[in-house]
Amino acid sequence: MSNTQFCKRCLYSTDHPLGLILDEEGICSGCRIHEEKDTLNWHARWHALEALVKPYRSSNSSNYDCIVPVSGAQDSYYIVHLVKERLGLNPLLVTYNKYFNTPLGIRNLANLRIRFNCDALCQNVNPVSVRNITRSTLRQFGSIYWPILAGQTVFPVQTAVRYKIPLIIWGAHQGLEQVGMFSHEHEVEMTRRYRKDHDLMGYEADDLLTIFDTLKEQDIWQYRYPDDYELNAIGVRGIYLGNYVRWDPKAQHEEMIRKYQYGSAAFARTFDCYDYVDCFNYMNLHDQLKLMKHGFSKVTDHACREIRHGRITREQGLGLVRRHEQVQPEYVPQFLDWMGVAEKSLQFIMDQHKNKKYWKQPEFGQWEYGGWSTLQHGASCESSLDAEFTEAFQANSKLENGREEKYITVGKGFP
Repeated sequence: MSNTQFCKRCLYSTDHPLGLILDEEGICSGCRIHEEKDTLNWHARWHALEALVKPYRSSNSSNYDCIVPVSGAQDSYYIVHLVKERLGLNPLLVTYNKYFNTPLGIRNLANLRIRFNCDALCQNVNPVSVRNITRSTLRQFGSIYWPILAGQTVFPVQTAVRYKIPLIIWGAHQGLEQVGMFSHEHEVEMTRRYRKDHDLMGYEADDLLTIFDTLKEQDIWQYRYPDDYELNAIGVRGIYLGNYVRWDPKAQHEEMIRKYQYGSAAFARTFDCYDYVDCFNYMNLHDQLKLMKHGFSKVTDHACREIRHGRITREQGLGLVRRHEQVQPEYVPQFLDWMGVAEKSLQFIMDQHKNKKYWKQPEFGQWEYGGWSTLQHGASCESSLDAEFTEAFQANSKLENGREEKYITVGKGFP
């Protein structure tokens, strides 16, 4: 473990899967790029955004001005708020049905369409194919989320080509926000390469078709990225609002709760109750797999973000991580039923993906965890936090939203 180095300001290490470096002061690239949020002229950057989108406005209202990918969670409300209310654009909203939908997420998505009065398209890939891919990607590289990440990042691009709408507007760039992969001033845009390398763990849809698996062409064709000829013919580009707006997810979600009644819910594996409320599995089984493979989970991402925004100390963040990261995931029976597998079978497959750098097996059936939080000195999981912070995340609903604890496969929408 001697080669694992940690940032002195946040909780990230040089083992971060997106890539991260420390400077001579021991501060990571993500923290350094975050400092730009307090130095850049955001007023000027907003004017640059207005100039960028101006040529894409439909001159005679014969088409949409842009495409905005949305879900029933994350930053969807804030993106549409900026696009529709502040930029004055007419967006086409696009949604990929992840099949792990919570009633709260379906409610949020319906409320989003109603509040902003936007047209929307939803892609429902054959659920048999989705299950087939999920079985394959779980077995091959420990991911139950590959088809969701693939669908969410390709359906907007396919729609842009199909409807000849060149501009796609995304929220914040994960690589910039977490590890400082780019500067805000680079104004990076979405690329096929970034999607494959980071979102899809290096696997395009066609890479899943091998003689060692049972997937067929009919399972994967809807996840293919359009070719360069199609993209260039339309002039498709995907921009990130985080390059032009000072991104602060906590503050943004709370504004959306006040203005548009965004629904939030508490999770057992993190203190943040705003992200991923549309999915039963992201903050549960998917998050547990992340801990197994990488030695840290989503609560570390949330804690690093809050440390950088100055709302908690590094010690408090470490205490939060230790308190949440090994809590057992919820809603596992729903996933077992959806996949048609036994609990022991699922656990056996998941154990195959435990990173031996962070997990030791002294004897069969027993595992010892040695991930990021165990390698850092500081707070215990009982470390005190200011009451103002622990109560600051507003959980105003539950994932079930008064309904059954079961996936909503196709949501027709309700207010």
